[in-house]
Amino acid sequence: MSKSEVSGLRVLCRVATAADDGRLVKYFVRGGMGVSYHQFASLKQRNGLLVNGAPVHANYVLREGDAVEVRLEEDGAVVVPDPTPVDVVWEDEDLLIIDKPAPLACQCSPKQTAMTLENRLAHRYPELPFRPLNRLDKGTGGLMAAAKNAHAAQLLQKQLHTDAFIREYLAVVEGSMDGAGTIDAPIAKAPEATVRRIVDFENGVRAVSHYQVVQPGTEYSLVRLRLETGRTHQLRVHLAHMGHPIAGDFLYGREDARLPGRFALHSTYIRLTHPITGKVIEQTSPLPEALKALL
Repeated sequence: MSKSEVSGLRVLCRVATAADDGRLVKYFVRGGMGVSYHQFASLKQRNGLLVNGAPVHANYVLREGDAVEVRLEEDGAVVVPDPTPVDVVWEDEDLLIIDKPAPLACQCSPKQTAMTLENRLAHRYPELPFRPLNRLDKGTGGLMAAAKNAHAAQLLQKQLHTDAFIREYLAVVEGSMDGAGTIDAPIAKAPEATVRRIVDFENGVRAVSHYQVVQPGTEYSLVRLRLETGRTHQLRVHLAHMGHPIAGDFLYGREDARLPGRFALHSTYIRLTHPITGKVIEQTSPLPEALKALL
C-alpha cells in the first residue's frame, strides 16, 4: 500500500488485485486498508473515497487494477506553539517516539494551556494534532509513542496492552527490595479523591505489573517494571502497596527535594509493531543522572 501526505490529509493508496475483483470497495477499504467505521463514514460525507481518481459510492464494485485512494482528513483544537526543542528519537510519516523530560505535562488541559509536550510538538509539527498512545505522568520521564494521523492512531490503539506493544520502566524505590515477581492487584479511585488511586480488591479494575530488581540496596533499590495493563498511576500505586513507594512520589510516598516536580520513574523501553509497515520498532532510554544519583 503506497502512502502520501497532502496538507491536512493522510492519503492511502492501494491497487485492487485479482482476488479483489467483484468485491465492494467499502469492504476493501475497511478490511484490506484498515480504515475504521468512523473514518469510512467521514469519507462518504466529503468525497474522500476515490477509484481511479474519481469519487465513488461505498457499494462500488472493484475490478482488478482499480487504484483505490482514501483521503483521511486531520483536524484538532488550536494549541499555542512552544519553540522549546523536543527529543524525537524515531519518526516516520505515521509515528513518533519521543523521550519526554520530567517534570513536563503531556497534554494541554483547561487548567494548563501552555508549557506542555503538546505545545512543543505544535511548534515542530504545526499541522498535526497530538495523538499520544502511552501517556506519561508529568513527573515521569522517558519514552512515549504518538501517532501522526488518525488512521495510525486507531490501528496502534489495538496493540496497547498486548505483546505487540511492550512498555518497560525503571524506578528507584524506597527500601530494600530484591527478586522478581508479578503484582496482580486491582486499582480504584480513592474515596472522595480526584486523582489519587488505591488498591481495592472489591471494587477495583484488574491491574497487573511485572517487576525485577536490578540493583538491590538498603535505602533505595532499582527496579525494572513491565506493564501488562495500563491503569492510571498503576506502577506508583502497586509499588506503594508493596511498601516500596517510588522515591520522590509526593502522592504515594514522600516528596524529595532532590527531584523537584518529579519522582524516580523513567520509561526506559518501548517495542511496538508499526501499524502500516509491520516492522518491529524498539527504542531505549537510559536512567537519567538525577535518578542514578539517588542510588
